[in-house]
Amino acid sequence: MDAAVEERLQRLEEQVRSDKVTVAFVAEFSRGKSELINAIFFAGYGRRIMPASAGRTTMCPTELGYESGTSPSLRLLPIETRMQPQGLAEWRLKPDRWAKLALDMDDPVQMAKALEKVSEVRRVSLDEARALGFWSDEAGAENPLQDAGGMVQVPMWRHAIVNIPHPLLKQGLVILDTPGLNAIGVEPELTINLIAQAHAVVFILGADTGVTRSDLAIWREHLGATDDAPETRLVVLNKIDTLWDPLNPPAQVQAELERQRHGVAEVLRMPLGQVLAISAQKGLVAKINCDDALLEASGLPQLEVALGTGIMGRRQAILRAAVASGVAGLHAETRRVLNIRRRDLDEQMLELRSLRGKNASVVVTMRGRIEQEQQEFEACATRIQAVRAVHLKMLRELFHRLGPRSLKAQLVPLTEALESAGLKLGVRKAYGESFARVRAAMEAAQATGGEIQSMLGGTFRQLNAEFGFSLQVPAAVELGTFVQEIKAIEQRHLQYVGMGNTLRLASPEFTQRLLRALGLRLRTVFEAVANELEMWSRTATAQLDAQLRERKRSFARRMEAVGRIQQAAGGLVERIAEIEAAEQNLTELESRLHELTTELTQQPGMQEELPALDIAHTEPQPLMPLTPA
Repeated sequence: MDAAVEERLQRLEEQVRSDKVTVAFVAEFSRGKSELINAIFFAGYGRRIMPASAGRTTMCPTELGYESGTSPSLRLLPIETRMQPQGLAEWRLKPDRWAKLALDMDDPVQMAKALEKVSEVRRVSLDEARALGFWSDEAGAENPLQDAGGMVQVPMWRHAIVNIPHPLLKQGLVILDTPGLNAIGVEPELTINLIAQAHAVVFILGADTGVTRSDLAIWREHLGATDDAPETRLVVLNKIDTLWDPLNPPAQVQAELERQRHGVAEVLRMPLGQVLAISAQKGLVAKINCDDALLEASGLPQLEVALGTGIMGRRQAILRAAVASGVAGLHAETRRVLNIRRRDLDEQMLELRSLRGKNASVVVTMRGRIEQEQQEFEACATRIQAVRAVHLKMLRELFHRLGPRSLKAQLVPLTEALESAGLKLGVRKAYGESFARVRAAMEAAQATGGEIQSMLGGTFRQLNAEFGFSLQVPAAVELGTFVQEIKAIEQRHLQYVGMGNTLRLASPEFTQRLLRALGLRLRTVFEAVANELEMWSRTATAQLDAQLRERKRSFARRMEAVGRIQQAAGGLVERIAEIEAAEQNLTELESRLHELTTELTQQPGMQEELPALDIAHTEPQPLMPLTPA
């Protein structure tokens, strides 16, 4: 395995180990969101772990996940960081600015006590609330209430990260617990980055209230405008136990629940199968008391199945496809190298066998022919280096167009429009023009990738014809997924430049947070595109490098063999024996390669992904249940 193949394999392994499945739980206040998280993830502790008392509980966005090599802990980012220019992603890189509390996994009481901090609030003056983004003079009734002293209640923390070794979290699941509409509105990075990048969203409503005006505002502004909503959105009608009236027959209660589900599905334009009715509180009680009948009545198992086999199962399928495709490519590339070595050994064997019984002049003639072939090959290698130089120059120019300075320049008109004083009446036009330039940069990247592919294709075909190489023209790099991601960002961000946010856009603090969130999100996509292009380039040239190295080694081995034959009569027989041993070694290597790739691809659900390896079909194993035994 050469360095290029090893790097690709390591990247594939890193993708499998580090890939996260993020599920955002979104709801207005008092919809039972924290109780639902308790019921799904923490029932094994025999009590509530996340604060879920009446009223406002989770006051700041909270991430539940697992970081290997890090002790269980709760990290909290102070709310005052909102007054500074850095975004959440930048604050993550500054661990010293976060308050950190250790969590004792063997002490549920200590864990619950520590996690109560995500519900902490503080009282600030009106000016400070305005600076933090929780007060707008134009918002009116949307502002928080003032107390008798004119103070306003705001969250104590801006963001919380919980690191615990829960079995599901250790598998890569990340839960994003969001506060209600107030925090979603004042933290653009939450909606543009965190919720937007979540693989799925669980939107929680009250079964007794249905879709309220504030619920509908969250759905329309932050959740509903996505092309794949039916697959990545689950709507949960929580608190169905409030409809369990002992004076009504069960059939009537069930009919009322179905009527609510149909109504919600119609209002939100969601498939009925994606609207589930549950009782998180009864589900938690049922799990703690091992009451199977109550658990079934709570509807919680249906949600767990939807999460496990739908959302997480879909993500697993994507990973399996990536592994299968990556291993198939590595298998094919490594087999090409082995075949080149076998062909070179065969050529050497023919040369050496033709020397049996011949005099010294024939050996000298053969040496001269090998030297001539080597000189022609070296001349070709010079041409290849020239092509590589052009290739690398094109890549550098492409990386420059995808760099942070170029992106910043593309967003200058939008930045100027948002930072101008007064009402931002022309911001929508500047917004459209800025995204047109961003899309143009993506299209240019796709076009440049196509040019590089055509240039390498011509070089590969020439080498195959002249030197018998087995180079395969790489498929053109495909950036369609990134283009779709740019379009999704544009649609999600469009809500902030509409007439409904005119007054909010008048706040310099809000526009600064908006620009930082947008810039960071686009920069992440641009960096991903650059990484994709770099990896594609390395993959395309790795086989060329490998075959060039093999040909150079072949010349060296042939010259060495002829030299040894000239020096000793027994050298010919000895060299033929060495070649036969080398061919046997190649056969063993190829068998080992097949064995290893088969082992990698014969995981549950992987068999159908790699038919070229002739892997026997076995039944896939069931997914791990959401509630570990």
